[in-house]
Amino acid sequence: MSLIYHYGVGMGRIDLNRFVELTSTAPAKIFGLFPKKGTIAVGSDADIVVFDPNHEETISVHNPKSHHMNIDYNAFEGMRVRGFTETVISRGKVVIDKGQYVGRAGDGMFVKRGPYGGAHAAMSRNAHGNGEGYLDAAQ
Repeated sequence: MSLIYHYGVGMGRIDLNRFVELTSTAPAKIFGLFPKKGTIAVGSDADIVVFDPNHEETISVHNPKSHHMNIDYNAFEGMRVRGFTETVISRGKVVIDKGQYVGRAGDGMFVKRGPYGGAHAAMSRNAHGNGEGYLDAAQ
């Protein structure tokens, strides 16, 4: 999120609404999880992110606030970004506090989705307007 905010919103390439779309709504739609995920609405199960647009952080494998993977490299090593996720609330529990993961194993919940997600389904439906598959339209 920090990279998209820094180089998108921070440099005037996108506005805040597009930032939210790119980081939550669009991925939920692509993976067939919308509206269960990707929106704050009655019946949805979206995580809430408190994002500080002024917080600066250096991305590094040595920075536990920016590196949350069990690997010893980061493609963005040393990049300084402005805009940082301070808090994440998932299913009513704080799982990231002040940039640090404070959740526990098992806190998450499996959310079943379709085999291809929303983008594939939309392409398949719209290829010929009659439900024929995307690959059929290209042949």
